[in-house]
Order: sequence, then C-alpha cells, then structure tokens
Amino acid sequence: MTGETGGVIRLLLADDEAMVRRGLRLVLETEDDLQVVGEAADGIEAIEEANRLHPDVVLMDVRMPRLDGVEACRRLVEESQTKVVVLTTFDLDEHLFAAVRAGASGFLLKASPPEELVAAIRAAHAGNALVEPKMTKRLLDEFARRPDAPPAGHIPDRFAELTEREVDVLREMVRGASNAEIAERLYISETTVKTHVNHILSKLGVRDRIQAVVLAYDHGLVEPGGAVR
Repeated sequence: MTGETGGVIRLLLADDEAMVRRGLRLVLETEDDLQVVGEAADGIEAIEEANRLHPDVVLMDVRMPRLDGVEACRRLVEESQTKVVVLTTFDLDEHLFAAVRAGASGFLLKASPPEELVAAIRAAHAGNALVEPKMTKRLLDEFARRPDAPPAGHIPDRFAELTEREVDVLREMVRGASNAEIAERLYISETTVKTHVNHILSKLGVRDRIQAVVLAYDHGLVEPGGAVR
C-alpha cells in the first residue's frame, strides 16, 4: 500500500530498548511505502541521527536516557520542523499534553494496533496529526478547562482572516471530528473539508490540526464544548 503523499516515507526509530526497535522495524517494513533508515537509543542520539539522516518521520519513545523523548521532539520540531510521532507504554495525560506542546504530529501507545501506528506515520508525513483515539477527548477537555486560558476579547489577526465556513470547520476540529464527520455535519464533501483545513492551517501558521486546536484554546477563542467565540 502506498502513502497518500506518494513515495517512500523514511523513518527513524528512537527507543532505548533494542527489542522494541527491532519489533517496530519488523512491523513497519512490511509496508511498501515505509522504510526504516536509522535507529537511536536515546534523545541525544535521536537528534544527531535525525540531523544526519533527515528522515521524514521520527518515532520517539517518551522515556529515554540522557534526553527524554518530549524534549528531543521539541528540539527537532523547533530546529528543523521534523515530524515526530511520540510513542509511550504509559497511558498518562502528562505525557500526552507535553508531547502536543512539544509539537508532536502524533501520540500513540506502544500497545496500539499496527494499523494505527502506520496510519499515524502516514498522517504525520501528510502534514496531519493523529492521537490515540481514546485520548483525543481527554486532550480537548484538558485545554477546555485550563484556568490560564485568556478571556474572550481581541481576536488575533490570523484568526480574523478565517472565512465563516473556515470557522465552522475549525469548530468541528475543536470537537475532535474527523474529515468525514465534518463533511457530514456541514453538508460538504470530504475534499472540500480538506481544502478548508489546509487553508486554516496556512492562515494560522500551524503544522497540523492538533496545533490549530491548541492555538484556538490558547487565545481564548474556544469555550468548553468547542464553541468558537
């Protein structure tokens, strides 16, 4: 099967356990469009190998020696816009929120089915984001109840540039709706939804849907429940 963006997606595996890296490699290299080009055993090595190999996507463990996966993710995203999918054994909200803040393009448990891991890699490569499904609502709820969210007021210029329909799509994105669900709710095609999403990301200057939602909450443009002010 070939990824949506075409071509082979080059991967770097970062995990301090050699057996985990081996298992990931065996699973991922059964896909025609995925190629593991390197491995790293800690966060420092992950950054060094990413800078040397320039992979399309890095699969990053959270807990690693010398430098943890979240900090390694933050540095790679800030310094080279590398796309990172964070993996963890532990179903802890603190890891999820930290990874999203660090700019991760995906967050999955290591126990997730192989098809979800592959989907997360392809989504990240395509400029989208995928979070462990059962964690998505928890992520959105966390940002909705944050006490430090700014009050409603001045709307930043980049939000003011959104069209009425783009605001509708953003509202559904905040609620965690998929493209198919947005299309159904707004009575438009999935292709049109993708176009609106791309315009939203471009106007807001963010990499993916998750970052757009975080930005909306950070600027007090979203109320609990997903209502855009």
